[in-house]
Amino acid sequence: MSEKTTSDIELQTQLKPVELDNTEPVLTLGLVGNYANTDETRFLMTPEGSGLLTSGGIKVLMEKGAATDISFPDSSYREYGVNIVTRSEALKADVVLSYRPLHAHDIHKMRKGAALFTMTGPGLFDVNVIKALMDKDITCGCLDNVLSHNDEPVFANIIDDIDGRGSIIYAQEYLSYLGGGKGVLLAGVAGINPCEVLIIGDGNVVYSAAKAAMAAGAYVTLMNNDISALQAAKRVCGDNLNTIAIHPRVLYNRVKSADVILIGECTRPFEFPKNLSPALKDSVYLLNFQETHPSISVPRTVAMALSNVIVNFFDEVIMKGGLNHMIGTTPGVQEGIITFRGKLVDKLIGSFLNLPSVDIKVMLAATN
Repeated sequence: MSEKTTSDIELQTQLKPVELDNTEPVLTLGLVGNYANTDETRFLMTPEGSGLLTSGGIKVLMEKGAATDISFPDSSYREYGVNIVTRSEALKADVVLSYRPLHAHDIHKMRKGAALFTMTGPGLFDVNVIKALMDKDITCGCLDNVLSHNDEPVFANIIDDIDGRGSIIYAQEYLSYLGGGKGVLLAGVAGINPCEVLIIGDGNVVYSAAKAAMAAGAYVTLMNNDISALQAAKRVCGDNLNTIAIHPRVLYNRVKSADVILIGECTRPFEFPKNLSPALKDSVYLLNFQETHPSISVPRTVAMALSNVIVNFFDEVIMKGGLNHMIGTTPGVQEGIITFRGKLVDKLIGSFLNLPSVDIKVMLAATN
């Protein structure tokens, strides 16, 4: 009898009190949503990515409803330890993350001496925005200008890759019957030629579009005004890519037969000739990467891809003892800094706005 009783007692679940972690966070991170008056849908963090940050000692404050555009409810973030707060509270964090640059009135709500990380946008060429960053002693960085340890613009590459691949999805939808087109498939089948895709430009977004178009079965031609860039494109995209130097007559013939035309930035300045417009097919799909970002149609993919890099970024911030030490010891991060402790350090923006700028390396040397 006593043996049975002892055995039963041992099998009972032993409840232990939960120990609450009252330690101070290493830093607070604010996530703010997109402005309602824009078509921006992209967001920087997923719930899982945020959870990796909270487990590393970072307190994450997210504006209520900020992740609506990537189809995640606030509850998904709460499950990973994220605090759902007002926009004003999120802006008071040590570091604020926003996909597009903040407006001046939001910057003025930030804590003095805090940091802001965003993607490059026209808002950073607004004198009121730059002066607000300077007034609040904000360190502001553009993630897509930040370089990795192997000198790769990893954030920019991700967006370029998604934009390039997304452009082919856009094109196929446009050509299809459901998209209002003539019901054409990019790929050819037995007895029928594939669609012709003409891509003009250079860089990762162009390469990604070319590879996606070839994978879809299209006949792809890349044109540029630099032969060495075309040689590089051939190495990246493979021998199936047709590469042609831009020449007026050749360009005209290619434009006339193209079903899809994608325009990026060429190595040397190039503007698509307006007099070629009459040569375009009535059903042609035309997209300019400098005006349109297909990645806004797949913002959850953007968030999933960028979250991985951001988690690594803040892991290194903690490992190096804070953001200032991270910037001071990492040249690749310095490349993305616009203002450092309230001083404008971006020469391009300074020249555009006619504002004085300083060399960040000189500032860092003076503080060491």
